[in-house]
Amino acid sequence: QEQLVESGGGLVQTGDSLRLSCTASRHTISTKTTAWFRRSSGLDREFVALIGADGRTTHYGDLVKGRFIISVNDAKTTVFLQMNNLKPEDTAVYFCATRPQFSTLESQYGSWGRGTQVTVSS
Repeated sequence: QEQLVESGGGLVQTGDSLRLSCTASRHTISTKTTAWFRRSSGLDREFVALIGADGRTTHYGDLVKGRFIISVNDAKTTVFLQMNNLKPEDTAVYFCATRPQFSTLESQYGSWGRGTQVTVSS
């Protein structure tokens, strides 16, 4: 099972930006799809964004499309989630996860990090 570590969460205000990082081995990020999910209090984990092993193919959830950008560093060791124009409804614990192929379904991901809290105040 891959080791995934999220970081970069914090408390920000509406309209602010924040960049999350998901660190894993180069083998993991260069051979698997890496996705971000989030869980708001009392709800199931929601798909946010994913990036393919090629580092170029991306897909976004409808609620973040146009505001969030997923990318990977050249070393293929960190996947970033740049979050812009944050809203209070973006408040959640953000998790990264990996699997061999594309999927937006939480249940199909077997490797998860512990998450990082993002809180957006109004």
